[in-house]
Amino acid sequence: MRIKPEIPEKLKLRLYPTVLELFSNHDFHRVNIREISKRTKVSSGTIYKYFSSKEDLIFTILDEQIAQISIVMSSHINGMVNIKEIFRKVLWVTMDFYENNPGVAITAFITVPTRTWMQDKSYKRQDDLTILKQHIVDAREKGRIDPNLSFRQISDAYYMICYRCIHNWYYSKMKYKLTDKIDDYFNLFWKIMMPG
Repeated sequence: MRIKPEIPEKLKLRLYPTVLELFSNHDFHRVNIREISKRTKVSSGTIYKYFSSKEDLIFTILDEQIAQISIVMSSHINGMVNIKEIFRKVLWVTMDFYENNPGVAITAFITVPTRTWMQDKSYKRQDDLTILKQHIVDAREKGRIDPNLSFRQISDAYYMICYRCIHNWYYSKMKYKLTDKIDDYFNLFWKIMMPG
């Protein structure tokens, strides 16, 4: 198995914005390393030194970019105790991130073929909601959320809402702010969470 060398920050700054722009504006199969090289003025050889394929390149970028959500999320919910408001903040932070990083949102939710991405370890997000695990355990014990809901079910509800919210936003040509629609989606999410 090939050990990837560490990607220099300078290279990320040259590659990442252009790659996201290409993938968010074109069909996945129409983007290739040659075009990325031409647009970024980074040789194909240099790209292949760090990435084995265009899939490896875009999945690495998405993994690094989406990982930022949990960092921001963690700082926003630090010290909060009301589980309902914690979940609302989690959804707000997520939508705010994608609103401010539309290339990531469009590439991750619209452009990239899901079947292909599922074969990469970056597809299974381990960090987004892990920071909520203790809050969820506490809320279940105190009867504030349905004790029968598993962490997996809560994660699935969160990701389904993200998916639908971003799809609607993209379909409407991003004419509104993602964060403006949070209450509609959050109310649905909270109904799922509430004890029976």
